[in-house]
Amino acid sequence: MTNPLIKQDALPRFSDIKADHVVPAIDELLKQSREGIEALLEDGKAYTWANLQEPMDTLGEKLDHAFSPVSHMNAVVNSDELRDAYNSCLPKLSEFSTWVGQNKALFDAYKQIADGAEYAQLDEAQRKVIDNALRDFHLAGVDLPDEKKKRFVELSMKLSELTSSFSDRVLDATMAWSKLITDESELKGLPESALAGARQLAQSKGHDEGWMLSLDMPSYIPVLTYCENRELREELYTAFVTRASEQGPNASEFDNSETMNEIMASREELAGLLGFKNYAEYSIATKMASTTDEVLGFLEDLAARSKPQAEKELAELKAFAKDEFGAEDFQAWDAGFYGEKLRQQRYAISQEELRPWFPSNKAINGMFEVVSRLYGVTFKPVEDVDTWHKDVQFFDIERDGTVIGRFYLDLYARANKRGGAWMADCHNRRKVEGETVIPVAFLTCNFTPPVGDNPALLTHDEVVTLFHEFGHGLHHMLTQVDYSGVSGISGVPWDAVELPSQFMENWCWEKEALAIISGHHETGEPLPDEMLEKMLAAKNFQSAMMLVRQLEFALFDFRLHVGWKPGTDIQSVLDNVRKEVAVIVPPTFNRFQNSFSHIFAGGYAAGYYSYLWAEVLSADAFSKFEEDGIFNRETGLRFLHEVLEKGGSREPADMFAAFRGRKPEIDALLRHKGISG
Repeated sequence: MTNPLIKQDALPRFSDIKADHVVPAIDELLKQSREGIEALLEDGKAYTWANLQEPMDTLGEKLDHAFSPVSHMNAVVNSDELRDAYNSCLPKLSEFSTWVGQNKALFDAYKQIADGAEYAQLDEAQRKVIDNALRDFHLAGVDLPDEKKKRFVELSMKLSELTSSFSDRVLDATMAWSKLITDESELKGLPESALAGARQLAQSKGHDEGWMLSLDMPSYIPVLTYCENRELREELYTAFVTRASEQGPNASEFDNSETMNEIMASREELAGLLGFKNYAEYSIATKMASTTDEVLGFLEDLAARSKPQAEKELAELKAFAKDEFGAEDFQAWDAGFYGEKLRQQRYAISQEELRPWFPSNKAINGMFEVVSRLYGVTFKPVEDVDTWHKDVQFFDIERDGTVIGRFYLDLYARANKRGGAWMADCHNRRKVEGETVIPVAFLTCNFTPPVGDNPALLTHDEVVTLFHEFGHGLHHMLTQVDYSGVSGISGVPWDAVELPSQFMENWCWEKEALAIISGHHETGEPLPDEMLEKMLAAKNFQSAMMLVRQLEFALFDFRLHVGWKPGTDIQSVLDNVRKEVAVIVPPTFNRFQNSFSHIFAGGYAAGYYSYLWAEVLSADAFSKFEEDGIFNRETGLRFLHEVLEKGGSREPADMFAAFRGRKPEIDALLRHKGISG
């Protein structure tokens, strides 16, 4: 049988991909790629864009098109066999990537183009591809002596394996815990939607009676927010915050503690080989921020502005819990519960009350309408596309009848699916022999699935998440750059990549947009004005508390990577950050860091600050729409042309200035969050 990962069609044939296809396909494609690169390199050859970069793109895309669906399936339909195959490929891919990055002959070929007459004739995007390539050669150790090059390869392969292992343990620890409840009174306060979901989960696990709770977000969040059973809240909280650690109900079974130390030691050594003082310096070499001091100053300034209001918000919450409910011993597992009670008292609105007005199809189609009004594109569902699960939908994006982008939409939580929400690229836009390769994206969420015959009903928070991930997708799919290295999200600095996603969230809070994305699932009526006003009034409820929590994560990440040395105690770093910025200090058994996949298994190492950095850009960009009208087509097209379409072909600061007419300012962010700092 033909290996579907090698014989690549326009879209992956997911139903044909088996775990035993993966390693042979990747081995073959790595061999082809290595031989292809070696064939490009000749002594005395005059290198050009056409005879170097174009064939390099073709080789890279073949490999990406094979591994991208494998990586995606490993996240969304995980199995032991697929995981083993995926993990077997990681060191091979890492070794190949480092071989490319340390290939002196290939570096010299790119340098020849950069120093030659053709460089000035290239367009801006092409020059950015060449510039990025030269930067990345240096960051891969092309300048190192042979012994250090060898060590760099070893460290890169080790990090690839360690970070994947970290992620695997988090997933295993999440799936290992569940609790069957047979007495409904223990679940008092839980919304009907959460009860129905828990009943459905219990039945799917073979229990005729009862309700099953898990650590997946659609189960965990409702318990922590609504359940009156404090002991049950504490039990779930404890299980969740001790995942993959030496604490909690599965203590030491999936412990990531030593893995984190190995990851940090390997990162520090790798950065040192390249001459950086620490891994944070190495990380920001490819980012919008220019120095580690700039990042720390940004975070510390934001903390100083927001913590006083956060302390005030917490004092109000504790006083409310004590006065209204007699709660003396306020703990971390009480914050969500009493916070929701206080929100109800002040604004008489809850996420659960909003669910009936946000059936998933209405929210999705409304989101499409918002984007259509802004950018002049349309969306069409496509049937009979091969996917990895029956719930997955597929859409085309069209402009003037021409397909310009395509995407898979996988919305609901299920077993063997990684938690969280994300966008990943399936295909990048590029030109091949005059033909445009259409960009294709994976959009993944973990929302509460439909129960029975009812449609999936989203909370407003989930709608915001949907818009966020779709913002990433639009960045990838609306690009007009024809070179895969800087088209869409490729080549975009990590601290600017959240700009389009956070920017899209704003329409979830605008009355004119909410009329489009909401409609009662039974009557079709839009969100009533009374509920809308309450929702908007509650928008910035405890916003400073939420901001200092983000700052806690960002400062922990960055200080850990700035100050790491052998013997550094990760817990102590986090504890010290909490003393400085946190207002709710968690119990000593909390091991949040052991499941902090963003920095230990994802792309946010010494980069978690990116969310807040980009939020300054997104809030300030949206303030232009507040001035001109949120559906002003001229302003929308300007954002499209200056930001979304440019991908990674220009520096983010230049793109922002071209759209906004000036440098970004922090005032809009603080105003949007209702913080007077």
